[in-house]
Amino acid sequence: MVSKWRKKHLSMDDTLEEFLQSQNNFMPIRYSYSQIKKMSGHFQDKLGEGGYGSVFKGKLRSGRLVAIKMLGKAKANGQDFINEVATIGRIHHVNVVSLVGFCSEGTKRALVYDFMPKGSLDKYVSPREGHISLSWKKMYEISLGVARGIEYLHRGCDIQILHFDIKPHNILLDENFVPKISDFGLAKLYSTDDSIVSVTAARGTIGYIAPELVFRRIGGVSYKADVYSFGMLLMEMSGKRKRLDTTTDNNSSQTYFPLWVYNEMVQGKITEVDDAIAKEDENIIKKITIVGLWCIQIRPCDRPSMRKVIQMLEGHVENLKLPPEPTFNIEQVPTENVEEATNPTWSSLTSVGTSESVRLVIDVE
Repeated sequence: MVSKWRKKHLSMDDTLEEFLQSQNNFMPIRYSYSQIKKMSGHFQDKLGEGGYGSVFKGKLRSGRLVAIKMLGKAKANGQDFINEVATIGRIHHVNVVSLVGFCSEGTKRALVYDFMPKGSLDKYVSPREGHISLSWKKMYEISLGVARGIEYLHRGCDIQILHFDIKPHNILLDENFVPKISDFGLAKLYSTDDSIVSVTAARGTIGYIAPELVFRRIGGVSYKADVYSFGMLLMEMSGKRKRLDTTTDNNSSQTYFPLWVYNEMVQGKITEVDDAIAKEDENIIKKITIVGLWCIQIRPCDRPSMRKVIQMLEGHVENLKLPPEPTFNIEQVPTENVEEATNPTWSSLTSVGTSESVRLVIDVE
């Protein structure tokens, strides 16, 4: 048993080291673990934690503030670590978080990012005590920034980067509330010529995962999976999930969220709020909601590209048309003759109360 354990971890270390050496031309700074401890003040200021590990606030010798993600138990031969370094390490965009450096020393692995003083977007789409509520104009600017970041990942690099985990928790905000896409642990890199990509497991977060990652019969996996997740993000930003939670009873846990939003829009209830709302804000809510509905179409081929999404967000709301009515039953969706991956209940992945931060990984081999 000891021998097997040693071989496994030695193989993992070899894989990581081989990768790090091969990518040396564009890599960020490689820190030692002692440097990581020093810049974090021996891990005194903890910013948060999750299944990946913990994040601490730190400071470089230059005085630059950073966020240090200490990775927990390694999985898949350190694949999450490799994904992060391989993606963020090679790209630079105003709407993608910057990777300052990393540490890979024995079992100690860390990622060093620019510090984002305003935290993650989830604090503002579901405001907590002590956090301010953002204006609709600011929410619109954030949605447009996220869209530009995703479009850059899809078409702006020499490779195609699919994120597979777009959600409010993974959108960080700088001091001016400029959004930065983060957490590339589930990301995949593909050639820009690949329209359909190969994945061996459904990946993402319940409530944001695209249906084709679970039901292969409705279409192949492509960049449209990120488009779907972005659509659900827009619904969160427009407050639709929160409003549905407060307007449905305890027995309606299987309410199909996209259909509910569609009906609200058709009935003219989409901008109903407690206080009077300005016409400009009303148009923003309508625009975000309509674009979101287009993004969360069940079939990938019915969703717009991120470039088209940006055009719709930048255009006039009067020029936007409602998409077809969303279907609740996955069996009613026309297929593209693609093999079924697995068979969970689709409503359980899209209904009320399923947007919690739980990553879904389903083996489909």
